[in-house]
Amino acid sequence: MTTQQTGKGYKAGPGGGPHNRTLQQSSTLINYQGTGKAAKKWQGPVTGGNQTNVSDQTNLPAVQSNTNAAYKTKLGKAKFSSQTNVTGGGNFKFQKKHFNLSNKPSGKYQAVKFNQSYKIAGANNWKGSKYQVFVNYQPQWHDQWWWRSHHNRIVFVFGAPYYWDTGYWYPAWGYDPGANYYYDGPIYASNPEMDPGQVVANVQSALQEQGYYQGEVDGILGPQTRAALAEYQSAQGLEPTGTVDEPTLETLGMV
Repeated sequence: MTTQQTGKGYKAGPGGGPHNRTLQQSSTLINYQGTGKAAKKWQGPVTGGNQTNVSDQTNLPAVQSNTNAAYKTKLGKAKFSSQTNVTGGGNFKFQKKHFNLSNKPSGKYQAVKFNQSYKIAGANNWKGSKYQVFVNYQPQWHDQWWWRSHHNRIVFVFGAPYYWDTGYWYPAWGYDPGANYYYDGPIYASNPEMDPGQVVANVQSALQEQGYYQGEVDGILGPQTRAALAEYQSAQGLEPTGTVDEPTLETLGMV
């Protein structure tokens, strides 16, 4: 197993940490000033039990099936007519990069807590088989031995372990009980050679190039990045998940 950020080989050792541990998370309201193209108000899906309220972002509630149509009608087609990228990827091809990310995330991000009952809000309303992974997602808490015996590819990003499974990176809760995650859910990657931090950083860079994201490229799927994702997704006729999913990477030209 290899840690993608350090490039060093990881040798599995004796396991540790509690098994099937459950920690309940209290609801937290996070406010963030939007800086995207159509900065209005957006309230995205909750992450790890936290409600993310991003002020000055377009309102894109994932629970409404007519969100995309309403959003397009409100902004008008001309708003995005200058964009190179179109639904389905068009002719746009994003050049992937490798970013030298900090080993320690900024203090502006709040870590989420493990909640065994957590489900991604609004996912049941997202249409299409490529979103089913978000509907099915449920956090698991296991010790190191369990994770190593069930998954042969585990990487560490910002000190937190993630496991690879069929195109997605997932938090390996309990592998290191002290690890911090800032988003609880699947992160799509076109191949396992790109760890979750690099995937998110490239998405942030691509959104910057198209004017949707004006924050720091730091590899963290935080509130501002999720708001920018939802805005971009709605503009492209995708489900406004606010997450890194397969249709979004295809449309960004990253697959």
